[in-house]
Amino acid sequence: MRDALLRYLYAPCFSFGLTALAIYLVGYWHLGLGCLPVLLLLAIGLSAVAERQAPYRPQWNQPRGDAGRDRLHALVNESLNSLGVLGIPLLAALLPGPDLWPHAWPFWLQVLMAIVVADLGITLMHWLSHRSAWLWRLHAVHHSVQRMYGLNGLMKHPLHLGLEALAGTLPLVLVGMPVDIAGVLAFAIGVQLLLQHSNVDMRIGPLRHLFAWAPVHRFHHLRYGRAGDVNFALFFSFWDRLLGTAFHSSYEVASEDLGIGSQPDYPDEYLAQLAEPFIDRAGHVPAPVLPLGLRRSVE
Repeated sequence: MRDALLRYLYAPCFSFGLTALAIYLVGYWHLGLGCLPVLLLLAIGLSAVAERQAPYRPQWNQPRGDAGRDRLHALVNESLNSLGVLGIPLLAALLPGPDLWPHAWPFWLQVLMAIVVADLGITLMHWLSHRSAWLWRLHAVHHSVQRMYGLNGLMKHPLHLGLEALAGTLPLVLVGMPVDIAGVLAFAIGVQLLLQHSNVDMRIGPLRHLFAWAPVHRFHHLRYGRAGDVNFALFFSFWDRLLGTAFHSSYEVASEDLGIGSQPDYPDEYLAQLAEPFIDRAGHVPAPVLPLGLRRSVE
């Protein structure tokens, strides 16, 4: 009974509960942005506990020599996110414009608006990264994972992380987004990345039409050529419906379905992954054939 409740309640409680807690601590208790790194560590810990209690794939809980690398990716990228938030006043000074931010709105509504706008920008950059050879080189680091669990949602090339952050937040900065809103937004993105890549056997039912949680996002990591060019959204699945890239199936994604099919020897080490986008390779092998059990049907 406890595991069943976890499977059905985990995604909404993790997403809405942690984001609401951040909104409350920063926007209403005025604890400052310093509480958010602590809250993110709590989120990472809760994610790890839930993955062991009700795993989607038990073997994905076992490290494959990737745990230290993924922690380093997470540490570097979250540190860069924090610096980016702190640098918003400087960016606003360099790009002066009218202050159109709705300061009179409730704090929670300002955060929600920021999430929706940022999600659109990040989704479009993500979509473009699968169509531009140069951007794909940077984005491929994220697709090289051989198992999916919360922490590797934070596994990205720092340059691609910066491009996604710029696409998502520049419109908000130009209209005067306050630093405290930006901090909660960055935290919400971190929570969503943990949830998207979670190894929890979550059951989300019709909520998949609205939220891009793990049962939706796993199909994006398929290694079969263009089969993974679906479900690009970070927060909201309706962006994929507008792009015509929404996809869902009853197929259960396994370890052998993950990775980059045309680059099976993609490097595993952190520094090698940072250098890989700038190295010219002789060529790629043909992508594996789509399994018979996987039937694509755009919803």
